[in-house]
Amino acid sequence: MKSTILTNLLLLLILAANSQTKIILHTDQAKDKISKDIYGHFAEHLGHCIYGGIYVGEDSEIPNIRGFRDDVVGALKDMQIPVLRWPGGCFADTYHWKDGIGLRGQRPSIVNVHWGGVTEDNSFGTHEFLDFCELVGAEAYININVGSGTVQEASEWVEYVTSSNKSPMTELRKKNGREEPWSVKYWGIGNENWGCGGNMTPEYYADVYKQFATFTRGNLYKIACGPSDFDYNWMDVVMQKTARNPGLVQGVSLHYYTIQTGNWSDKGNAAGFGEKEWFETLNKTLEMENLVTRHSTIMDKYDPQKRVGMIVDEWGNWFNVEEGTNPGFLFQQNSLRDAMVAAINLNIFNNHADRVKMTNIAQMVNVLQSVILTKDEEMVLTPTYYVFKMYNVHQDATLVPSNISTENYTYNSKSVPAVNVSSSIKDGVLSITLCNLNPNKAQKVELEITGDSYAEASASVITSDKLDAYNDFGKNEDVNIRNFEVDKPKNGKLTVELPSKSVVLVQLKQ
Repeated sequence: MKSTILTNLLLLLILAANSQTKIILHTDQAKDKISKDIYGHFAEHLGHCIYGGIYVGEDSEIPNIRGFRDDVVGALKDMQIPVLRWPGGCFADTYHWKDGIGLRGQRPSIVNVHWGGVTEDNSFGTHEFLDFCELVGAEAYININVGSGTVQEASEWVEYVTSSNKSPMTELRKKNGREEPWSVKYWGIGNENWGCGGNMTPEYYADVYKQFATFTRGNLYKIACGPSDFDYNWMDVVMQKTARNPGLVQGVSLHYYTIQTGNWSDKGNAAGFGEKEWFETLNKTLEMENLVTRHSTIMDKYDPQKRVGMIVDEWGNWFNVEEGTNPGFLFQQNSLRDAMVAAINLNIFNNHADRVKMTNIAQMVNVLQSVILTKDEEMVLTPTYYVFKMYNVHQDATLVPSNISTENYTYNSKSVPAVNVSSSIKDGVLSITLCNLNPNKAQKVELEITGDSYAEASASVITSDKLDAYNDFGKNEDVNIRNFEVDKPKNGKLTVELPSKSVVLVQLKQ
């Protein structure tokens, strides 16, 4: 009898040991730089992203700097936003840039045919966008109109913004108040040209791209419209027809939204959900790993030197709009689940730093998975905001390769890995970002570091009691960054217990 009890206890101990997550971090193999632009954002003329979210005008009673909201500017600088994409999105392929320059009161208006059918006065145009980027310390990423624009229009926009030569376009820029050119490196040539940007075939788009790219001159980083989701043929055709010319293309985009239900007509709610919706969302989010891997394999075929960057310039959660809001404005609440989705995706992008060179979460303010929400003079920093603030330690750091062995988080017979991780080193500090996807169980993680040795450790955590916890106007924050206690590493090892449904940053110093 005693023998049986001892055997069972031993089996339980073995099972418990096997269920512990083990991560080996190879600091001696660190070589790939994690581009800061992986932490990029996206601001489209959609809903209250631009007007009311970023820009309120100089006459507004809301405190502002040249029309830009003080609170939003301060929050973005504190978060360290590296790059911002504008003006779309689908809006980009209906936008004619000359409508948005000159005296604001004399600019022609435009009907936003894609998002709500509202009329915009074009008071936020090229000068305002580039002024805003300078104000928050972000690089600009401008998306050129291919769907309804012309090659000449695109060429003149690049010249207007970037050229120091004397020409009609540069003289026009000076007349409008900007003497020196801006330094704008990133230019997207078209957006979703397989859909709202023209319903093109990949073969046709690739030829159009080459024409536009030929006439947009300068030291530019030109980004071709890549595929949506699992359209591997689009990636193959565009890479085949463009990547062999080193000066023609520097990046190819990829779009993937996490649709919890997989049903575009009913995408599920952003708040008020349970574990079923939590699990389904995280399961769908993890598809990003397969997408990046398979599209990278196609890119490797035509670009084995990895000269062309993968630019995931639209990603994030997309849920139903909040009840009572304009369905064309795509306003949704942002909960702890969104924080987890952001953290998982950023870990994936970090781990593919050899190919992924920029990503842009959709969208920055008041639309889809935003880092900031505004309502009149009020502002809320969302759980997603705090993930970006926590993860900014990875910007321009060197990726530390890792091996992970973890138990699964299982719900209704489906399973996902319980723990997700990426790590990097910068200025002698090893930063490890960990996600515990399991909402019911803490995860004990053993970290083993090969190569360098470390003596000090600190940590912080993002979590809450409820799955759908969110920060709301006029209330104390429920989800933000809090200090987290960890022991010092010993003999190259450190054990960390991740709370359920949490995102944790551990930093080690020598």
